[in-house]
Amino acid sequence: MTVSRHPYDVLTPDVVLDALASVEVYGDGRLLALSSYENRVYQIHLEEPFQGESVVVAKFYRPDRWSDAQVLEEHAFAGELGLAEVPLVGPLAPHGATLHHHAGFAFSISPRRGGRLPELDDGEVLEWIGRYLARLHTVGAKQPFTARPAIDVASFGEEPRDWLLAHNAVPLEVQAEWTKACATALDQVRAAFADAERAQVRRLRLHGDCHPGNILWTPGGGPHFVDLDDARSGPAVQDLWMLLSGDRGQRQKQLGALLDGYEQMREFDRSELALIEALRTLRLIHYSAWLARRWDDPIFPITFPWFGTPDYWRGQVLVLQEQMEAMQEPPLVA
Repeated sequence: MTVSRHPYDVLTPDVVLDALASVEVYGDGRLLALSSYENRVYQIHLEEPFQGESVVVAKFYRPDRWSDAQVLEEHAFAGELGLAEVPLVGPLAPHGATLHHHAGFAFSISPRRGGRLPELDDGEVLEWIGRYLARLHTVGAKQPFTARPAIDVASFGEEPRDWLLAHNAVPLEVQAEWTKACATALDQVRAAFADAERAQVRRLRLHGDCHPGNILWTPGGGPHFVDLDDARSGPAVQDLWMLLSGDRGQRQKQLGALLDGYEQMREFDRSELALIEALRTLRLIHYSAWLARRWDDPIFPITFPWFGTPDYWRGQVLVLQEQMEAMQEPPLVA
């Protein structure tokens, strides 16, 4: 009997260093695995600086997730943002290319940039982030993605739900209840997206996963964005709502500070605020499917031991019911 191995099992330190050497970037042997579940990411010290960088970050993309065209579209977007002086960590280009291949892996190399999580209770920090998000969206609105998908009900809600059911990921004792809650929640999400379409909410290229962990803050230097791995097309509010937390009053205050900064640089369509809870609902469904799809990766059972149990899915039923109530409430105002 043969044991199935995960593709990342063969990504040893030697393979990582050989990959860099294949584009004439030479590590000195010091590697540090960085926190990343979707891809494998390493901080690597170099024997000699490359394009002024003595320490770089190499990202090895999860096989079969994005096509080369989709990754290159992400890199091109990062390049546009760099030219517009939007603070974002984009890939370097050894031999004039940003995407490379070695030992069956696609990989890229980026500068190392430090920082800490932003203080989202600080109105000045949120205002600063809002200004930079507006600048990011100004670039994002210039042209559409052609290879990367959009954030929509079909790809973020229906397809993940169908995959979970087809692969029996939801235990039988919870399946009927979860399926019913999911169907009702998605009906409300569709209604919210239909309202947005009637309001002519515009889609643009987004960061796509703009939570606090993907914003690094440096004192005196402000924020810079990292990880465009989830860049997609969608409404601008997608890049704002994950920065809001706490009760309604706290979220209201945070949103006001974000938009105070945002609207110094770019107009924001207030009708998009009605999409926040719909987008949160889609993310919840998509997240469950993301965990289930990755379960053959050894790091996932170790990191998420609570996933997949009947109690987990009962909790998801309750969360979806809470989202149904939230989607019926008046949206935040600012």
